[in-house]
Amino acid sequence: MAQSNLLIFGATGNIGLYITRAIVQAKQSFGQISIFTSAATLDSKRETIDELKQQGVQVIVGDIGNPEDVRKAYTDIDTVISALGRGAIAAQIPLIQIANETPHIKRFLPSEYGTDIEYGPGSKDEKPHQQKLKVRAALKSVRHSLEYAYVVTGPYADFPFYLGPTKNAPRAGSFDVAAKKAALLGDGKGRISLSGCADVGKFVVHTLTHWDAARNRALKLNSFTTTPEDILAEYERQTGDSWTVEYTPLEELRQLEKRAWEKEDPSATIYTLRRIWTEGGTLYERRDNGDIGAEETISLQDLVKDSIQKQTGGA
Repeated sequence: MAQSNLLIFGATGNIGLYITRAIVQAKQSFGQISIFTSAATLDSKRETIDELKQQGVQVIVGDIGNPEDVRKAYTDIDTVISALGRGAIAAQIPLIQIANETPHIKRFLPSEYGTDIEYGPGSKDEKPHQQKLKVRAALKSVRHSLEYAYVVTGPYADFPFYLGPTKNAPRAGSFDVAAKKAALLGDGKGRISLSGCADVGKFVVHTLTHWDAARNRALKLNSFTTTPEDILAEYERQTGDSWTVEYTPLEELRQLEKRAWEKEDPSATIYTLRRIWTEGGTLYERRDNGDIGAEETISLQDLVKDSIQKQTGGA
């Protein structure tokens, strides 16, 4: 894959920037690296995009909803990587359809980077999974020569994600350094698989550079597996304080989730995902890191340290 030319959608988003930077750091493994961005993003994130330009990234400005803009962006590209956010997941389906009509596009990595949406029989009914399921169906219907891989990472560990206060839904799990207070899900002993955001970027690079092992499968990857109580213990160790702790039993979490969906509360998706995680929905039969040579990952200790620094305004 040394000469693969890459195009990234959502390249400057919450997880997209980690993926883009990891790819740029590994640019010796690739040919041209391009990102597709809107005029509005070009204006609002000019400093970030200028930084990428200085590192040799080609910036293509267009409207993701305009098929002609997408076709033009696909010129000389053979690998498409999507990091579009949850609100734009369905926008990938036309991107896949255009890729399928473009013979020189050989690989498409959709925006997965989370829970495996086909993990169990009930997964097909989870509300937050519906758009991703449609994307997977679109990829399964393409020509044989258009390959794909699903980079399944479990929840993001970094602050402000799992290792931080959940201000809009504090009963859905929270680690608040300023208040020295934690809300632990379930009984606090349930295991959960987490990934550092920088590792998500690394996983994408390793997927691309180990394509024979990655093609046409869901790679279940993570940085580490831990429990809410172990996370709390690490916060207490690093802060040197005992924290106030409360628990959200699984049944209470289910009721909070139900009410949030009934009220069309924007936090409903958070409740659903955290209920899935608390039920063990991130614990897979095997960890596929070794298949793509991505066994060295960030530690819980390092991510808790980073969370404390960011929550307290440290460097």
